[in-house]
Amino acid sequence: MKRDKPKYKQIVDAAVIVIAENGYHQAQVSKIAKEAGVADGTIYLYFKNKEDILISVFREKMAIFVENVEVILKKNVNTSEKLFEMIDNHFRVLHEDRHLAIVTQLELRQSNKELRMRINDVLKEYLVLLDAILKEGIKNGELDEQLDIRLARQMVFGTIDETITSWVMNDQKYDLMKLSPEVHRLIMNGMKA
Repeated sequence: MKRDKPKYKQIVDAAVIVIAENGYHQAQVSKIAKEAGVADGTIYLYFKNKEDILISVFREKMAIFVENVEVILKKNVNTSEKLFEMIDNHFRVLHEDRHLAIVTQLELRQSNKELRMRINDVLKEYLVLLDAILKEGIKNGELDEQLDIRLARQMVFGTIDETITSWVMNDQKYDLMKLSPEVHRLIMNGMKA
């Protein structure tokens, strides 16, 4: 499988940098190849086109979030702690990879409708894990039993997403990680039993 080959990861990582620095529309495949240290033609051994690169970037990087939340879900801690760890993890991954933050918060949103639909398909796996945390909280009595899961998911993910977008739009001038506890507190106050 192409994803297991060493140059695949090199190209994905290079694409994050090139897209963040140049914008998706100005991120030429040749620039990605140069950043990855491969020949232009090598890119096409792994990807069909630039859109395929963008989807692959999102799929590979979203897998980091999913794997981290799967670990959090297995912990023997309450729902509030799981939710805090999910928020903190989301912030941490993007705080530590500022290029990725720019790509996920700005560049992915400028793509065409078909591309956004493919991105949403990748995001669903993460949102299913968030739903599991919320359902567990309702079941164990930590969260309001009348909580609308769909609305709560939108509130939680939307708050995380908008907080990060604001941080990116402000040129990452402040410490995103310091916002985790306050975002968690506000969210929990809106949902607790």
